Amino acid sequence: MFLSVLPFFYSPTNLRFAMFWKLAYNAFAVPAMLVGFHCAGCCNPKIQEGIIGRKRVFAELTDQLQRARGLEKTAWFHFTSVGEFEQAKPLIEAIYAETRIVLTFFSPSVAPNAKSYPYADAAVYLPLDTPGNAERLIRRIEPALIVFSKFDIWPNLVWKASKHEIPIIVVAGTLHAESKRLSGFAKPFFRSVHRHIRVHCAISDADAARFQQLCSSEHEIVVTGDTRYEQVYRRAISVEADAEFFPGQGSLKHPILIAGSTYTEDERVLLAAYRLLRESRPDNRPHLILVPHEPTPERIKEIRGHLMRERLAHLCFSDLRSEVDLSAVDVLIVDTVGLLAKLYRLADIAFVGGSFRGSVHNVMEPAAMAKPVIFGPTIQNAHEASLLVDQAGAKLVRTAQELADAITMWLDDADARTTAGTIGKRLIEENLGAVERTLVHLRRYV
Repeated sequence: MFLSVLPFFYSPTNLRFAMFWKLAYNAFAVPAMLVGFHCAGCCNPKIQEGIIGRKRVFAELTDQLQRARGLEKTAWFHFTSVGEFEQAKPLIEAIYAETRIVLTFFSPSVAPNAKSYPYADAAVYLPLDTPGNAERLIRRIEPALIVFSKFDIWPNLVWKASKHEIPIIVVAGTLHAESKRLSGFAKPFFRSVHRHIRVHCAISDADAARFQQLCSSEHEIVVTGDTRYEQVYRRAISVEADAEFFPGQGSLKHPILIAGSTYTEDERVLLAAYRLLRESRPDNRPHLILVPHEPTPERIKEIRGHLMRERLAHLCFSDLRSEVDLSAVDVLIVDTVGLLAKLYRLADIAFVGGSFRGSVHNVMEPAAMAKPVIFGPTIQNAHEASLLVDQAGAKLVRTAQELADAITMWLDDADARTTAGTIGKRLIEENLGAVERTLVHLRRYV
């Protein structure tokens, strides 16, 4: 019986097609997300933090909006985490003077940054994507425009915004080739969502072509580029040389390998590679400056335990004094936040973490500083990482041996190191301009 009526629902021209997906999403997916979210929160402190943060969303939002600037139009920006927030920032700052700004976010990792951001009138967690929550948010915020950064698009929010005739724009849009949204059964569902999005601003021709699979020929899909290039480049060129932030820096006698935003999975490969370097070049192995993604006391303890087992001489950044001799230190653990950009300036080679865990972190920052970059195999979340590899500004490695070989090659060939860094910086510069191209579409509505 069910199979016999599927063709009726699947007809794109039939209103019941959309009704079918709304019913299925709200009857099955939303309850499953709620149960899964709370179950995961029992053993994951980060998820538990997000659950707690969502409990007073509407009260916090009401309070913040009462104190917000009294401007005529409001732009609502949603992003999932830190990287997507970075992509939204230059757009927010460009329209802030004449537009009230409301931010919603998903991940606890971005909560402190979003809530302290000076260009936001309100910033709260996005509550669970139920029809009731979406309706309450829209009535409370009264946006003239909703902007999704990159890919974190929520169906009920889209459907309710469409009902209220609120335009929706995706900025810095990405849809990688292996995305489940393009799979056989999922594609009709996501078509029922993306058909309500006014403009898709994609970062590349390939992403635009994939978005086209979820839209009709009438939808506006444009290639505007990645707005994060401007944000990263602006920050990179503003980082000034500052010897005072790094006590004992002058005692570093070997090349410097900066490992940024690392997780345990990255460190296993990284330290195994360092062991190989210690064996192959005992008198000229690099100093490793290790910058964990979240330098909590537990993580620092974990890292120190690993280094002691490897018998690597190490020190924490917070213990540095000007009289400390770092020449015999193998690994410096950065247990202080906010230093990575300055540290990248010192690097001879940069290793970017996340790619042995699930998704690579910001490869643009060291590239913008003309540093040769190395990362692991999981880079489908970062189009720029693929571009860097294709143009020889970066190396992708899968094993500790490959990582050790890549480091050795660049340590032994200063010209190749300089060339790779120059290629990376040029790639960043060639991709500037996405902000202005994207603003053309946002300014139609705000």
